[in-house]
Amino acid sequence: MRKVSAVIIDDEELARDLIASFLENHKDIQVVGICANGFEGLKVIQELKPDLVFLDIKMPKITGFELLELLDEPPVIIFSTAYDEFAIKAFEMNAVDYLLKPYSQERFDEAVSKAKSRVGTGEKQQEEIQKTQKLVQTDQLERVVVKVGNKIHIIAISKIYHIEAMDDYVRIHTDQGKYLKKQTMKFFEAHLPPEDFVRIHRSHMAAVQQISKIEVMEKESYVVILKEGVTLPVSRSGYAKLKETLRF
Repeated sequence: MRKVSAVIIDDEELARDLIASFLENHKDIQVVGICANGFEGLKVIQELKPDLVFLDIKMPKITGFELLELLDEPPVIIFSTAYDEFAIKAFEMNAVDYLLKPYSQERFDEAVSKAKSRVGTGEKQQEEIQKTQKLVQTDQLERVVVKVGNKIHIIAISKIYHIEAMDDYVRIHTDQGKYLKKQTMKFFEAHLPPEDFVRIHRSHMAAVQQISKIEVMEKESYVVILKEGVTLPVSRSGYAKLKETLRF
C-alpha cells in the first residue's frame, strides 16, 4: 500500500518537531518535507504535491491562509492554530480539521484519522478551505498576496488603485502593475477598509485616495476619473456609496 505523503509547515521549531514525533506512530505516513515558513512551504507543495499538509496559520512572510490562496488544488489540510474558541467553532463547521496548540497525541491521532479518510478520494479541498477562511477571516485586509509564475507578490492595500471583476478572478491595479487573483469582488468589499475603498460598480472598486473627480455623463449617469487617468463607470448604488463615503 502506498504511504500517505505529508509536509509540515510551521515557523516554530518545537511545533515542527512535535508533529514529526507524533507521526512516528503512523507508519503509513511519510514526511517528505519540513518547512519553516510559507514561502518554502509553497515551493515544496508545488514540487512534491503531498497528500497531506500540517499547516500553521500565523507565520511571518505569508500566513497559512495566504499560502492556500496561491494553490489551485490544495492537498488535505490539518491546520495548526492558536485561535480562540470562537474561531475553533468555525473550523468545526468544515471537514478540514484543526489542532489547537498545545495538543495531545490522542487529539493529533484523531485529526490524522479524519485526514486519511480524505486522501485519495478526489474531493476538492479549495471550496471547503475558502468557506473556513471566510468564517475566521473577519479582520480587514492589510495586504494581498498574488502569484505570478514562480514569483510571489505581497501588495500593501495602500498601493492598490482599483480592483476590477474578471469572471472568477479580480484584476488588481497597483502602482507596480496589474495582478490577477482568484477571489471575488464581494470578498474585497467585505474585507477592505470601507473608508478607503468604495464599490462604485458591480465590476469596479476604487481607492478613495485615487479618485480625482466625478463627472456626469448624462442624466443620473456618472463616471469616476482616477489620478492615473483611468475612467471607471459608476452605478446608481455606487454613486450613493460615493456620496456617503466622500460626504458630498
